[in-house]
Amino acid sequence: MPITAIRRSPGVRRHEQRSGPVGKLVDGDPLVVAGTSVPAGAEAEADVDLDVIVGGIEVSGEVSAPWQGECRRCLRPVGGELHAEVREIYRPRTASSDDDEETYPLSGEQLDLAPLVRDALLLALPLAPLCRPDCAGLCPICGADLADGPCGCEHAPTDPRWAVLDDLKPRGRG
Repeated sequence: MPITAIRRSPGVRRHEQRSGPVGKLVDGDPLVVAGTSVPAGAEAEADVDLDVIVGGIEVSGEVSAPWQGECRRCLRPVGGELHAEVREIYRPRTASSDDDEETYPLSGEQLDLAPLVRDALLLALPLAPLCRPDCAGLCPICGADLADGPCGCEHAPTDPRWAVLDDLKPRGRG
């Protein structure tokens, strides 16, 4: 987005709302972390304020996009909407600041929100999503979904290395 007009006026704030397909952010690949993803082609939105500061532009606001994945306990599909707060600085690159990883680069009079949106969404993706907080998961023996009720499997025999601890349990309790 062009920023020529606001760079000439320090202290000026401009509100921007932008949206676009996530696939354009990373060459058509979905954003993926630990099995959860923002699907390629999903619509990402940035609702941000641009503030001119000495030596650059501060971008603050919210980034959002849909996400999908699998419940870590029962493997059912889950999804939702990501909302990530952002507050980052864009600065022009100079020979002495080429390796500055603390800020995003300003390319001439253009401010590219795509790297900021990509980074915010990747950090907001859930690492271990659940379909619901009390998800019972799958039976470790037969694989039945325990959300549908008990599976009827006999519990696995006690590991003989831990059998001594069973003697410490009060009798009559399971």
